[in-house]
Amino acid sequence: MLVLILILVLTVVIFFIINRAVSRKHNAICTSKQKLTEKIAVITGGTAGIGQEIALDFATRGARVIIASPFEDEGNKARKEIIKKTGNEDVVYKYLDLASIQSIRKFAADIHESEQKLHILVNNAGVGIPGDFKTDDGMNFIMQVNYYGHFLLTLLLLPLLKKTGTQLEPSRIINMSSLTRFIASFDVDNYNRTGYWNLLRIYSNSKLSLVLFSHELTKKIAGQHVVINCADPGFASTKIYESYVNFLGKIARVLINLICKNTWEGAQTAIHMAVDQEAGKVSGQIFSNCEMNSSSMWNDIDKLSEKLWKQSVKLVSIDEKEISKILS
Repeated sequence: MLVLILILVLTVVIFFIINRAVSRKHNAICTSKQKLTEKIAVITGGTAGIGQEIALDFATRGARVIIASPFEDEGNKARKEIIKKTGNEDVVYKYLDLASIQSIRKFAADIHESEQKLHILVNNAGVGIPGDFKTDDGMNFIMQVNYYGHFLLTLLLLPLLKKTGTQLEPSRIINMSSLTRFIASFDVDNYNRTGYWNLLRIYSNSKLSLVLFSHELTKKIAGQHVVINCADPGFASTKIYESYVNFLGKIARVLINLICKNTWEGAQTAIHMAVDQEAGKVSGQIFSNCEMNSSSMWNDIDKLSEKLWKQSVKLVSIDEKEISKILS
């Protein structure tokens, strides 16, 4: 048994070293000097990890940055840190619990009231595999925080994004996906169920869902000066992996902390997507290592994305009248 574990550990180490080498070979660092002066950005999960690194970068570039999280102490601390490091005092923390439809609607209404424009929305917040249970809204907790909540938030903020975007400078929505999307199930009908024997499958499903959502929304708002793409940060050391509590999970966490990208490196692709001129010309795509990765799509993506859209609309309780108004 010990030999098998050692072999597994060695295999994982080799994989991560190769992944690290590939990342460096592609020079996955955003080199753009583009300023974000007078731009407004909302970043979910912008109070820690990759999200905070993105917020720090945007603030350095001169943007008004709104970081959102359900952890108020963490949020206020992150705000102070970003202001101190950048000298940009236009950084705001707002409470947002993606596991609550009520909280999401309240947050969106607050943004519409306080902001005249919205140039960038980064759907970065996420949880790992803390458990397999339903929220008070009747959704799988991991799926709601990682995907369904972002689906609703994006739609509620879409009118402001459309109002802000222009042909030359479209508004940008960035969904934080993951390499784990490749091991997700295509059984969209069961995405909201509980009772998975492998909790990583739920997480993977949530990350594939963001890809499918980006694809479907691109079709529905074509020509409305908003682009929506997915960022794959690669394997990065974040707080998400703290939920991996079993033996192999603990081994994985040690390896991730030692070998994988740090949070600054993990943030680079999303930053690139927010500021690069060429990245603003495409929609419904996946970026990794600061490059568009068009090979990551599937032949049946239209069927899957349409099915997931219908399911998501129903679960987050948006009626046809509201949807029509949002998309028109």
